[in-house]
Parts: sequence; C-alpha cells; structure tokens
Amino acid sequence: MTDTSNTPLLTIKGLRIEGRSDEKWSEIVKGVDLTLHRGEVLGLIGESGAGKSTLGLAAMGFTRDGCRISGGSITFDGIDLVKAAPSVKRDLLGKRIAYVAQSAAASFNPAHRLIDQYTEAPVQHGTSSRGDAAADAVELYRKMQLPDPENIGFRYPHQVSGGQLQRAMTAMAMSCRPDLIIFDEPTTALDVTTQIEVLDAIRDIVDQFQTAAIYITHDLAVVAQMADRIKVLLHGNEVEEADTKTMLDAPKADYTKSLWAVRSHAREEQPLAAKEDTPIVSVKNVTAAYGQLTVLHDVSFDVHKRRTVAVVGESGSGKSTTARVITGLLQPLAGEVLFDGAPLPAGYKARTPDQLRQIQMIYQMADTALNPKQSIGQIIGRPVQFYLGLRGKALKDRVRELLHMIELEPDEFIGRLPSELSGGQKQRVGIARALAADPKFIICDEVTSALDQLVAEGILKLLDRLQSELDLAYMFITHDLATVKAIADEVVVMQSGKVVELGQKSAMFTPPHDPYTELLLSSVPEMDPNWLTDLLKQRAAASKV
Repeated sequence: MTDTSNTPLLTIKGLRIEGRSDEKWSEIVKGVDLTLHRGEVLGLIGESGAGKSTLGLAAMGFTRDGCRISGGSITFDGIDLVKAAPSVKRDLLGKRIAYVAQSAAASFNPAHRLIDQYTEAPVQHGTSSRGDAAADAVELYRKMQLPDPENIGFRYPHQVSGGQLQRAMTAMAMSCRPDLIIFDEPTTALDVTTQIEVLDAIRDIVDQFQTAAIYITHDLAVVAQMADRIKVLLHGNEVEEADTKTMLDAPKADYTKSLWAVRSHAREEQPLAAKEDTPIVSVKNVTAAYGQLTVLHDVSFDVHKRRTVAVVGESGSGKSTTARVITGLLQPLAGEVLFDGAPLPAGYKARTPDQLRQIQMIYQMADTALNPKQSIGQIIGRPVQFYLGLRGKALKDRVRELLHMIELEPDEFIGRLPSELSGGQKQRVGIARALAADPKFIICDEVTSALDQLVAEGILKLLDRLQSELDLAYMFITHDLATVKAIADEVVVMQSGKVVELGQKSAMFTPPHDPYTELLLSSVPEMDPNWLTDLLKQRAAASKV
C-alpha cells in the first residue's frame, strides 16, 4: 500500500550526471525528476546505457568512479544527499538505504562466509546483535527459498550457485529493514520458479515494512508485477512515466511501444538429425558428484552440428555442472563424453590442445569473465595465440576479423578496457573470445540473462548468424523460456540432476508435459499486473487440495 499522504521519502529534481571519457565530460543523465513515497515501488526500464543504474545509485547520493553530479537535487527524508557530508551518508547507507546489485558474484567478498557478510551491517549500525542478526538471516534465507537455510550462511560465495548468491544478496539488503531499497536487476540470475518466490518475498517486505523501492529491470513482465509506477529512460532522458496499468495498456511514446514489442527473433526449428549422423557432442549416462554429494544422475543427450540444444531447469538442477563435465572441469563418477564420436578424457588436463580448442564456453557474467586490466585486443588475442599459434601481423589481423564478426568496430574497441564497454558489448567480446579458438562446439551459459531485452535480441541474432556461417553447435544453458523459443532446436529439461524431458522445441511447448516442465511453463511472468498475485493464490489453493 503506497502512502502518498505524507511528504515524499525521496525527491530528485532536475538531476544531471556527467561521465568522463576520452579526457572530457559528457552528460549521461539529463535533467531527470523522480518522486517516491513510503511503500511505493517505482520501476525503471530502458535499454542498456539508458541511465537506469546511474539514476538508481544517485538515489543513494552515490556516483561511480569517473562520474559526477553536475546539477539538480536529491533529497532523502529531508536530507540533501548532494551536499551531505560523507559521515551522514555512511550512517544512511546499509541502514536506511540499501542496494541490491545486478552481479552478486562481483559484489560479495570471496574471503568471507555469507553469514558474516549478512551480519556486518546490522552490527555496525547497531540495529541488532550478531546473534539476532544471524537468526534473522536464517529466516530471510528461508523466505528466499534458499536450500538448507540454517547452514547455507556458513558457505563462501563460490560454494553456492549464481541464483542462490543473488537471493543471499537480496536478503542481506533487507537485514536492517531499510526505508529505501534500490533493486538493480535482482532476479536476473534466477530461474522462473525461484524468481516467483523472490518477487513474492520482496513484495512482502515492501508491504510489511512500508519500504520504498526503485526496481531497475529489463524484464517488462517482472516490472509489471512489482511496480506501482513505471518510468522509461532513453540515453539519460525521461521518455514517459505513468502508473503501471496505464503504461502497459496505453504507452504514449513510440520508444516505449518498441520495448513492449521486443523479442521478435525466432529461428526456424531445424529438422531432427538423421540417426546415422554422428553428434558433435554426446553426453552418455553421466553421473557426477561434488565430494560426497551426487549432483548428476545418469544424464544423457546429444548435440549435432548446426543445432542448438537448450538445457533448462531451476537453480541447482545440474545445468552448469553438466557443462563442467563436458569441458573436463569436473570428472564424472560414471559415464562419458564423446566428441565427434570419440571418447574425451574425463579431465581437461589429459586432453590434447586440439580437444580443448574444439569446446569453448561463453559465460553468464561478462563483468567477472573478462580480465579488467587487459585491453579487448589482448583478451581476444590470447586464445588466438595459444590455440592457433599466430603472432605479429597475423595475430592482429585475426583479432580485427573477430571484432568485425561480433559487429564491433576494431579501431574503436581494440584498445579499450572492459570497464569502458556496455554490458552487451562485453558479452560480444566474450563471444569473440570463444570464437578465437575456432571451435566446433560452444556452451552458452545464461549469456543473455544479464542483458536488457533489446540488447539480448541482438546477441541472439548474432549467435544465430555465427552458427550458420561457421557450422557451430551450441549447448544453451538458460532459465528464460522466451530465449528457448527464440533460439533452440531441441530442449533438455533438468531437475535435481536428472533429465526429466527432452525432445524437439515444438514438442516441449505442446501439452501434455512432465509435471516439472508444466511448473516451469506456468512460472513465466506475463504482462499482466495481477499475474503474480493470481498465480500465488492458485498455487496456495492447489496445495490445500
């Protein structure tokens, strides 16, 4: 319930922010206004580079390195955050204003356990003792549907999945029960079934504690469930703002209408490969474990030349673990992986350079996958040099060719650092690095989940074009069923380390389904503000039957 009777909790007027690039300052937020009341959720949407995250951080009185506030005012509960002393901001941040970053993997301290990082803010701000904060963490972990909530806090960040880490960060932001939370793509890394639980938990916190929230997202169906109002940004300018229902039903601006119509790309489903055709990769009866815990159970599927097999399932279902087995990073307890009909050594250290070259990977978070201290030319050039042995002019020519292939201008990008690129540009560099080895098979691990829908559309089209030109086979790990519809030929559904259903994409989206597949399909958000509420009611009623 939005409290609009009192003074706004947050007021931003005429905000202007500049960023420094090539030794000059350029305006990146251009006179934006924003008002937010207690208990109200404002959705910020727009394509990559629109200024969403910059505006969200500015609501905390903060700008990234290389940026500055050049005009306007930011007032939080009567406090001018532009003029406030650093000590005043320190007292606010974490206690009264919290931030949930898009990349949990890049935000957690890898040297400390999750529970220690959760309890730090409540203890430092004096809102609770460490014991009480730890007990509260368990309750919020349970609300976030984290496995083994009593003990997961004692793990380090690298010991949990990306989706689990994102939920742990959302819980941590709520530790002091702040007045304002900035959610910057908080469900990006989550599968659809987990996303529902997290969205429900966020709504519950907002309602229970009258928390105000700015919800930054590129997922229009998600913002429809969360926001009371939606503001659309483009190139640092406000395009339009309205209540959620009005914005969904009758957007005024052409740009907003284009966002609503996005995700038009859909490749034609390739016919089934002939039985006599040898798959590029065959996973045969693979069982694998982490220590004493068996995480894959008799997994089998094939990937053929010029075909895309989408592997879907919730967090912890075994998708990425299967990829680790294929790449040789995890040796199976039983079963084997065949490449072009020949068995691959179980561990990558026993594979030949040519075997390593043929299987490459594009990672989910380009932020953490690219070396921040190396130029784009160095990042792409290293595998060219390592696998193909090119040097000098031949190496430079190949790097430029790869940049052309991913539709980035070599003269503009070859000397840049990753920090100087947008999210979509970084992911394109990740694609070029995989192509640099001249592989036959590429594993795409959630490569579009961190991107806005317009940029993701471009990446899918790029991958589709490259597959046709280079005869590539893809294993596409994703939790986004819209992506499955856009790019897959076949689908493998995994649950708890087992394959529960597999077949052609057309069969996957045609009833009847395995009950788990039905759960996944019913959990995809729709562009209806009442969808989440209605779904939770239906499931609550069904559980009582």
